[in-house]
Amino acid sequence: MKGPSSPSSCTILVVDDDANLTATMKDFLSPQGYAVETAHSAEEALAAQQRNPRICLALLDLIMPLTDGLTLMEQLRQQNPELAVIIMTGFATIETAVESIKRGAEDYLTKPFEPDAVQKKVGRVMEVFELRSRVTKLEANVQKYCPSFESLVYVSPLMQRVVERARTAAESKTPVLILGETGTGKELLARAIHGASPRASAPFVPVNCGALPRELVESELFGFRRGSFTGAFHDGPGIFVSANRGTIFLDEIGEMPKDVQVKLLRVLQENEVRPVGSTKPVSADVRIIAATNRPIGELRAEYLRQDFYFRVATITLEIPPLRARPEDVLVLAQHFLQRLSERYDRQISSSRAAMELLLKYGFPGNVRELENVLENVAAMSRDDPQVVTARDLKGLLDPAGFHDVLAKGMEQTLAIEPLEKLAIERALRLTDGNRSKAALLLGISRDTLYRKLREFAAETT
Repeated sequence: MKGPSSPSSCTILVVDDDANLTATMKDFLSPQGYAVETAHSAEEALAAQQRNPRICLALLDLIMPLTDGLTLMEQLRQQNPELAVIIMTGFATIETAVESIKRGAEDYLTKPFEPDAVQKKVGRVMEVFELRSRVTKLEANVQKYCPSFESLVYVSPLMQRVVERARTAAESKTPVLILGETGTGKELLARAIHGASPRASAPFVPVNCGALPRELVESELFGFRRGSFTGAFHDGPGIFVSANRGTIFLDEIGEMPKDVQVKLLRVLQENEVRPVGSTKPVSADVRIIAATNRPIGELRAEYLRQDFYFRVATITLEIPPLRARPEDVLVLAQHFLQRLSERYDRQISSSRAAMELLLKYGFPGNVRELENVLENVAAMSRDDPQVVTARDLKGLLDPAGFHDVLAKGMEQTLAIEPLEKLAIERALRLTDGNRSKAALLLGISRDTLYRKLREFAAETT
């Protein structure tokens, strides 16, 4: 049975020139659920660590031929600075213990070993490792859900201007209003602004204003005190207090009731909220990023109070629809196909005819529709490699999307090669010629970028 502090991703390395001792330690630790490797010299220990990157804890004998345990600890940490170490010694004194800890060991064990002492000290170190692993995953999730501007996939001049303004906006505390049709990526841009702001280490809290129950909007946003309404059996902090020093993303801001807009305006002006049922204000230092898919004129005339509008729309960013930036259709499609290849662990690409079809489509659902269509095709196939064809796409694309393009005089007669070349040239300009960054911006692998560059070079010779 695996112990509570024995993550399967971690291996313990036991190093001692006494083969009987390493075998005994392995026999004791393995039933506890730990993966264990043994070594009998510094050379074997270093080789074991190179061979097994999962080693996270080393039990090192202090006195060994040629290399002592503290010197070996330093050598191992040159390969893995995060390695935890417990020193084993048969000559324990206060001086050796202090020296071991001073040199960076987590703890020490005295020979002959007491099983309880081994279990306790190893367990404590492994618990710390598990906590560190959780923190690393949380930090990765923060990066995932609050991406940087560099992770946004685009090459069109229209999006370039939007992102440049958003970068500038990220440096300030000023409220931002993001305009754009459904599916253009308003929340993704809001998360990038937060991730590049001084508030990046604090929470980013998305709120769908249209999904908040009308009778609970105030208590959800500003919090409440116990007994302030039926069912309030305890105090509730509310979204603003929970997001203190961070960013609140108010999606579909036009759905916010006007009486709540008055109170929200006061919150933005004074950086404090008054929970429902309380007479005392509570500090709430947050930045507001709002978003709407409504036209700006309609939003101002019908849905937002003028004073509230001018407060939340201090900086306004408008994301253009995907049909207005065909260069981005290509790079986004390649980006999604690469991501799907990783998710399904098989190679997924598209045919030329499929790309030509996407360029002729108006994408009423914008980037979200493009992603969903490609994911639908990938999910319904088990081919490896898989090539997405025009036939695969036709049944998933709304015929009205083609009619919409024709009605607006936007029929795409663009060839793929010039668009691809234009997209790559723009990506290289945006990254000052850095091909790795350009590939990231284009949403393709470096190998694909290099292949495309070779093809373009061959065309000109």
